[in-house]
Amino acid sequence: MSRWGRPGERPGAQRAEEELREQLTDHEEQGRPGPEGRRGRRPSASTTARAVQSWVDQTIDQAQRQGAFDNLPGAGKPLRDVDTRADPDWWVKDLIRREQLDLSGAMPGVMQLRREKATYPEALFALPDEAAVRLRVEDFNERVLADRRRPHVGPTSPPVVGRLDVEEMVQAWRDARAGE
Repeated sequence: MSRWGRPGERPGAQRAEEELREQLTDHEEQGRPGPEGRRGRRPSASTTARAVQSWVDQTIDQAQRQGAFDNLPGAGKPLRDVDTRADPDWWVKDLIRREQLDLSGAMPGVMQLRREKATYPEALFALPDEAAVRLRVEDFNERVLADRRRPHVGPTSPPVVGRLDVEEMVQAWRDARAGE
């Protein structure tokens, strides 16, 4: 006899059949047609559901007694993401976290420009000469102006990013070079 019953036999099937017989006997005692009156008919859905539920409970109880649930990985630890299923975007957030995606390119243009502006003047220190610094800052200012020219929809004023002072950025680059 294996852990789950005899080979070729469904575990718990005999017990479920016994319960069905008992329920049919109860029907006979209450004056309802018994097994001979119900020939060819299936038991009701509720009767079958109770029998299956009983079989499931018995199987779980048996597995617990045999120690099948002892020392499982994660035992005693809180369930991960148990409350995130209420969030309709849980799967997107999980995908982003799992795949370690960088979504900075998906941000609106204004937010990208603000993030880039926050890196100045440190982002300029690696450039080789003043001409490259001027070119980079002028390019940034052009992109800021292009963003301002885009149409804006909504009742509020559009968010804007301030331009950089080219001479101020060049001076910061010079000061950083003098300190090296």
